[in-house]
Amino acid sequence: MSETLPLFESPPPALRVSLQSKLQTLAAQKLYLGTSSWKYEGWLDQVYTPERYAVRGKFSRKKFEAECLTEYAETFPVVCGDFSFYQFPPTGFWHKLFASVPPQLLFAFKVPEDITVYTFPQHPRYGGRGGQRNPHFLNPELFLQEFLDRLTPYHSRVPVLLFEFGAFPARLFADASEFAELLSAFFACLPDSFRYAVEIRNPEFLEERYFAALRQHRIAHVFNAWTRMPEIGAQMQLPGVYTADFTVARALLRAGRPYEEAVRRFSPYQQVQDPNPAVRSALHQLLVRAKQRSEPTYIFINNRLEGNAPSTVEGILEEFEAQ
Repeated sequence: MSETLPLFESPPPALRVSLQSKLQTLAAQKLYLGTSSWKYEGWLDQVYTPERYAVRGKFSRKKFEAECLTEYAETFPVVCGDFSFYQFPPTGFWHKLFASVPPQLLFAFKVPEDITVYTFPQHPRYGGRGGQRNPHFLNPELFLQEFLDRLTPYHSRVPVLLFEFGAFPARLFADASEFAELLSAFFACLPDSFRYAVEIRNPEFLEERYFAALRQHRIAHVFNAWTRMPEIGAQMQLPGVYTADFTVARALLRAGRPYEEAVRRFSPYQQVQDPNPAVRSALHQLLVRAKQRSEPTYIFINNRLEGNAPSTVEGILEEFEAQ
């Protein structure tokens, strides 16, 4: 049976209308704001039009998850693909993904954890690997063969790749310089056809030896709002923190709030429940700095920061326009 289509197309959601022109204007200045992932039913009637995902008169989650990225691209110029952290997607997957959305949508992908995890967590999804040291930690050959080479045909649509390093246990590295040396050796093996950015979760690494390693290879430090990291505004004041000619920020969690608590408190992410003026202000300042310097900037907002990422983006835009 064919799908039942509405006789008249519904008007676009109000929040989407508010965001569209503002985000397009900023994107024209190489200032890109987007979200972390996109398959959130809580954004229906905000970013997404429910009627587009109806099958036989009822909302279809399957249709929504398969097709909502196309509607996302009607509002946002960039998106962060968190899914790639958990796998090395095959060549066919990449072809299907890029063919399914308008070419103007840009992607930032998280590098698979097989490259960035030193020891696999004790978690059921890791099976027998849980608690074991990762033999492929910062393995450039694996990264090139299983990830970068497959993405190379689409490099013009991938402005940055994100290396997220979870919090390393104390005493794993003697000091920041040991970690910095590993980073430097790894990035020395990579081609410069992509931009790279590094996100860390160890506050003690935020010092000159870490920044110097990034600067040597034109790698951006990711300004990140996360439970056990200094506020983004504090990170911005650190000497040498701007390590590349582009900027990346990810607003993930309020400082001190565990991920599980944010999920429990904010799901299904329909509205802002805990505004975070400090993070909004810091991201606004990053945009101002980037605009003044004409440097590309990529900012990604997570639902778990305040409860609803599109509304957080709207708040940042309002502050930016009011300057």
